[in-house]
Amino acid sequence: MKEFAYIHDSKQGSPVKTVPALASFNEDQLDEVLNSSSLLQCEPGDVIIKEGSIDSRIYILLSGELEVRVGDKRVAAISRAGEVFGELALVNQDKRLASVIASSKAVCLAVDQKFLQDIHPREEDPDFHASLYEFVARLVVRKLEATSRRLAEVEKELRLLREAAAGEVKSTVPVLPRTRNVKARVATARKAVRRR
Repeated sequence: MKEFAYIHDSKQGSPVKTVPALASFNEDQLDEVLNSSSLLQCEPGDVIIKEGSIDSRIYILLSGELEVRVGDKRVAAISRAGEVFGELALVNQDKRLASVIASSKAVCLAVDQKFLQDIHPREEDPDFHASLYEFVARLVVRKLEATSRRLAEVEKELRLLREAAAGEVKSTVPVLPRTRNVKARVATARKAVRRR
């Protein structure tokens, strides 16, 4: 992974300024955010965030694809230009909960929020910090909404599988009695549905 200072010309504009989550910042604040940022050029397999590490950066995907891993398990993908990740470092100065790894060539903008706090002490520039926290709040709300939608889809899918296993499938495949293993029940129901 290669890291470069982000060269930002406020007169020419920047494609990063079109990132919806950055709408919390006024023009001057956004210029300062961009001027304190770095560009990361990643090759497939490069680790951008390491699970268990502590750092203060927030990232914006500019191009490419990334995957989110907890342990050895892939839990999500980041593929939309402008998508922000690692934002909880701003409010939760704890160890990273997941790793983010480039799955293709990728370019990310890395914003060091500790540096921003140094040049904008909270007591001296409360407006800047209000914008920074609004930025994080917008991101968290968007991610919670997406998670809620996905959870509702999974719950509906599980309900339909349970109904299929209890009703139609009952006559051809016995539902596993006294088992707590939902995966086994779902697999049994799927096999029965495929046979029909």
